[in-house]
Amino acid sequence: MPHSAQAGLPSSEVAPPPAGLRLIAIGASAGGVEALGIVLRALPATCRAAVVVVLHLAPGRSSQLPQLYAERCQLPLREAQDKEPLQGGTVYFAPPDYHLQVEPDGCFSLSQEEPVYFSRPSIDVLLETAAYAYRRAMLAIILTGASADGAAGLARVRQLGGSAWVQEPAGASCGIMPAAALKRAGADRVLDLPQMAASLALLDDGGYK
Repeated sequence: MPHSAQAGLPSSEVAPPPAGLRLIAIGASAGGVEALGIVLRALPATCRAAVVVVLHLAPGRSSQLPQLYAERCQLPLREAQDKEPLQGGTVYFAPPDYHLQVEPDGCFSLSQEEPVYFSRPSIDVLLETAAYAYRRAMLAIILTGASADGAAGLARVRQLGGSAWVQEPAGASCGIMPAAALKRAGADRVLDLPQMAASLALLDDGGYK
């Protein structure tokens, strides 16, 4: 049975993410635009981990996410490209209507396989593939959303030694996604957005080797 932080209760303690991180993967859906604004703003310029974001978008809709968050984030932002190697200190967004995968060699790959929970890109696809590539050097974060996408991926991350943070469902714009993640996978920490932002703000380049 998956275990969760403090028996599933939100932690009021502010502490930095685990040392040695090389990847932070974030999944969000309904209400995610606003939640991501808070989380991405908190990332310090000293962050040396790569940050990869999947936000559910309607098919056929062009993504303006890098432009949307450019003035709110201290790190460079871009849309992930097929076969592109991940670089630390950069925020990548999954392009609309493509699943974003992380290959064992640390490069992205894009696919148009069937949607997962009616969504492409899928949070599960990102987390499950990234978990095999990064294992203990990965932190996965599940934010607000209206489906169970991300729960299976979070379970895989934890199974392979990575860390998991989940937004407190009661405070999320839509608590279905974080609640599903907690039910299936548990979490190392259950945080509201201010707590999550305060913890991410403590990222220190000295902690990454």
